[in-house]
Amino acid sequence: MSGRAARMLAQAKINLALRVFGKQDNGYHSIETVFLRLDLGDDVEVRTTRGERSLRCFEMRDKRPQENLAYRAAEVFASETGWPKGFEIEITKNIPIGGGLGGGSADAGAVLQILNTLSSKPMSSAKLLELAGRVGSDTPFLASDYVMALSWGRGERLLRLKPLPSRDVQLFFPPFGIDTGEAYTLLDAERGPYAGAGPELTTEMFRDWNSAARNSVNDFEPVMRRRHKEIDALLSRAARGDSFYRMSGSGSTVFKVSGVGPKSLDSATEAPALDVPEGTRLIVTRTAESVVPVELLD
Repeated sequence: MSGRAARMLAQAKINLALRVFGKQDNGYHSIETVFLRLDLGDDVEVRTTRGERSLRCFEMRDKRPQENLAYRAAEVFASETGWPKGFEIEITKNIPIGGGLGGGSADAGAVLQILNTLSSKPMSSAKLLELAGRVGSDTPFLASDYVMALSWGRGERLLRLKPLPSRDVQLFFPPFGIDTGEAYTLLDAERGPYAGAGPELTTEMFRDWNSAARNSVNDFEPVMRRRHKEIDALLSRAARGDSFYRMSGSGSTVFKVSGVGPKSLDSATEAPALDVPEGTRLIVTRTAESVVPVELLD
């Protein structure tokens, strides 16, 4: 017999900046990044049960549920609190898989928020984020009520930032995803042990869109551009300075923020048309102004 249920929009994220440092003792790389949520998201629904545990997701139908971050998030919550005994998770994917948009982490963050809302003894926000850190590096941000944040460590240390005004965003998803672990391995192989500067991003750098564009960086881009002509073709537009283009996370998605850059929207000089690589999927959305709340169903 099923119990209580709730659903949530698991919002995607983009990285306005992403720097990768050396490995920590736990084997994970230290990073610093600026997260920003999008209106785009997966639909996640969770129902508690008396013991059965299941996950339904069409795009992940060939994988074991235990390989899904959302399922793991529910297991972590249940192990920590002793509740629920069982759960049914249903995910409708809208976020491209392997695109660097945090889809899996967003689903996991949504599950944690839903279960905490349904619980008769909800945990504190700090404790929930600590649990999220056990699930994945991007999960703490996507389990929080932050729209935008500066982050350090593995991604578990968060400083809330005032969200930038909502803008249209074009997401260019090439006909392939990129495995995050493989991306870190390639980065390490190309540059060797990290010997550069430590964290340098500041809140002031991301006070407005043009400042964010000037201070944006992604350490994965040089590696991925050399390996994927589609990513190189999309990012080559950024060098012309007419818009804010960046790769999100470790790729493969490249995003464009409309109306940002040294040229104004009213510029008399129009930029040449963007050549989109064959097979690239285009998703148009907006940057978020709020975190979509949990909706109770029963």
